[in-house]
Amino acid sequence: MLLAGDVGGTKTILALYEGGLEQLPQAVVREKTYPSAAFGSLEDIVKDFLADRAESLDAACFGVAGPVVGGCCQTTNLPWRIDERSLMAQLGIAKVKLLNDLQAMALGLLWLRPDEWVDLNPRGVPAAGNQAVIAAGTGLGEAILYWDGTLYHALATEGGHADFAPNDTLEDGLLAYLRVKFGGHVSYERVLSGPGIVNIYEYLRDTRQAPESAELAVAIRNAADPAREISTRALQTGDALCRGTLTLFTRIFGAEAGNLALRCFAAGGVLVGGGIAPKLLSVLQNSLFMQSFCAKGRFSEFLAAVPVRVALNSQTGLIGAAECAARMLQEKIWSV
Repeated sequence: MLLAGDVGGTKTILALYEGGLEQLPQAVVREKTYPSAAFGSLEDIVKDFLADRAESLDAACFGVAGPVVGGCCQTTNLPWRIDERSLMAQLGIAKVKLLNDLQAMALGLLWLRPDEWVDLNPRGVPAAGNQAVIAAGTGLGEAILYWDGTLYHALATEGGHADFAPNDTLEDGLLAYLRVKFGGHVSYERVLSGPGIVNIYEYLRDTRQAPESAELAVAIRNAADPAREISTRALQTGDALCRGTLTLFTRIFGAEAGNLALRCFAAGGVLVGGGIAPKLLSVLQNSLFMQSFCAKGRFSEFLAAVPVRVALNSQTGLIGAAECAARMLQEKIWSV
């Protein structure tokens, strides 16, 4: 029996899988979602999940939102320190591994069916080679799928925390605005995430790029999820401020996806995951995303041929963690 987890700042999903690599991802025995912030640690969630289970575990893997160093992770958006050794002791097994959440997602994306993708680049030409993974949600994650000629190896990065680089005067203003707000360094995650959508909205509002009605101000202030409220109004009502927010978000998202494709020479394609992209498909499918993606001077022609696809399956991180656990049993963890 395999235990897999997708540990995020908002929610944690745990699942039990039965069988080996050949049975993934259909071999789910049990699955449950938990609000992460309601628990003091991952161990508390694992204890609850396994409370009424009698099956013995063979291996476990958890994709966690944060850098994994020496088998430990201080999570980025939770006050948790997660340690493989602590989980080994709790579970009573030696085969326990932590992966960066985007590393796990990258592995899981390789399992998706053709109907679980939406193409953004009609000019994309499939080719063997590295693939780039970018995912916007609570934060911004980036990973690389390195192709060695036989297998893909998922490589973790913290590229979402790299310096945000503007491309025009409007984005110059956004950077200056966010430098003041955050006291200096501004990462791509400050822009390309749920909180990032709110940051863009507030910048456009405060610099009077578009008016904010009194009704909209109240709605945003009272919304449980302001980013969702902004996105919904942009798509359904066409409000100028909300629409402008998504337009700027899309331009920057496309530009950074293109940056990542160049950094890892992603001839094999760019895979867009995370919770935001599927909700904004109609926006991402217009030409703006790909225009920004390809606007890289002498490498524009190369990027114009790179396949770019949005993943519709929201459980790729869980699937990837299950794959890692299954590989540990087959002593193929090196291929992660």
